[in-house]
Amino acid sequence: MDPTTQTMTPRTPTSAMLRFSPTAWAKLLYLRDLGNTEVGGFGISTANDPLLVENIQLVRQFCTFATVRFDDESVADFFDQQVDAGRRPDQFARLWVHTHPGNCPQPSGTDEETFARVFGRSDWAVMFILAKGGATYARLRFSVGPGADIELNVNLDFTRPFGGCDHEAWQTEYDLNVSELVPQPLTVTRNPGETPDGWERMPTDWRDSWFEYLDDDLAMGRRDEFTY
Repeated sequence: MDPTTQTMTPRTPTSAMLRFSPTAWAKLLYLRDLGNTEVGGFGISTANDPLLVENIQLVRQFCTFATVRFDDESVADFFDQQVDAGRRPDQFARLWVHTHPGNCPQPSGTDEETFARVFGRSDWAVMFILAKGGATYARLRFSVGPGADIELNVNLDFTRPFGGCDHEAWQTEYDLNVSELVPQPLTVTRNPGETPDGWERMPTDWRDSWFEYLDDDLAMGRRDEFTY
């Protein structure tokens, strides 16, 4: 079978678990704490275990305290690089990893919409969230057959080698990829004597920061070459 189209379905025992290598976890913690916004990326898993994350890879993105929007061209470039490196899509295109700057790891409505729209055509995918305070949330979704959603336990796999921290490289990756979106002041035009509603009285306008994730046709990059 062509390695670019082979799909591996994760094993899902009763106590299904998403595991991180010590290096991947250290990198994710470091990236989470570099700013005050969400940060998102893709988990890269091992060849024989799609639920064992060995690396976290950022792509170019535009972030607020509540949202992350990936640059579609950067996602496509990342996918090309991973295929060129000999990895299958189930190793790099199924694990959506992002952080929350608050203490709550539960997915927001925007997270749920993004997960359904961007990853809904994949046979399976995982949404993982790491909150600022250390709490986590992970859910595996199957889109084939009758479909299913399974919440996953999260753990570190200390049987994997620890490659050490590389703060300089991680900082460079963050600086090259993460751009914070600053909300613009709200400008409202009303007729004389018209009373502003509660939304218009807000001092800042976050509506422009609630970007859609990348278009579904572009979200999976070289879709025609992959099996989803």
